[in-house]
Amino acid sequence: MVRLRDLHLGRGRANCRGHGFTLIELVITLALVGIVAMAIVPLSELAVQRQKEQALRVALREIRIAIDAYKEASDSGSVEHEAGASGYPPSLAVLVEGVKDAKDPKGGLLMFLRRVPRDPFFTGEASTPAADTWNLRAYGVPVDGGTGGDDVFDVTSKAGGTGLDGIPYKDW
Repeated sequence: MVRLRDLHLGRGRANCRGHGFTLIELVITLALVGIVAMAIVPLSELAVQRQKEQALRVALREIRIAIDAYKEASDSGSVEHEAGASGYPPSLAVLVEGVKDAKDPKGGLLMFLRRVPRDPFFTGEASTPAADTWNLRAYGVPVDGGTGGDDVFDVTSKAGGTGLDGIPYKDW
């Protein structure tokens, strides 16, 4: 038989258990959260590296297309150069500043880049000009022959690391 006082809410043996978590439940939850966090951190670092590598690919492509366009303009006679010169730009700054179009009677400028992109892996000072964040290779200089020269034939990254594909950044 059910007594009226047992039906009263909050009374009786069934409702005596305390509300909340036990210590073991909290420890297990904390351990699981820690394991998940340890798995996420390397993935986020990998995503950042992948993003920088994509930015490096885009920057290299952009500069190399501009160098090739300058060379093509030089070969077609739109850009004046000395006899015996390679026809490549003397610096990255020339690609941004522009050169006088020899074929234009009004003396217009040929522009090849809006700005020189920065090497995303450059670790020097932020005040370093973007053009100084790249290794420059001159025409006729072997790939392993170092940097410098009278013109800019190619650009490479100054970064010493290796990409996710196993190729050093300086060889991209």
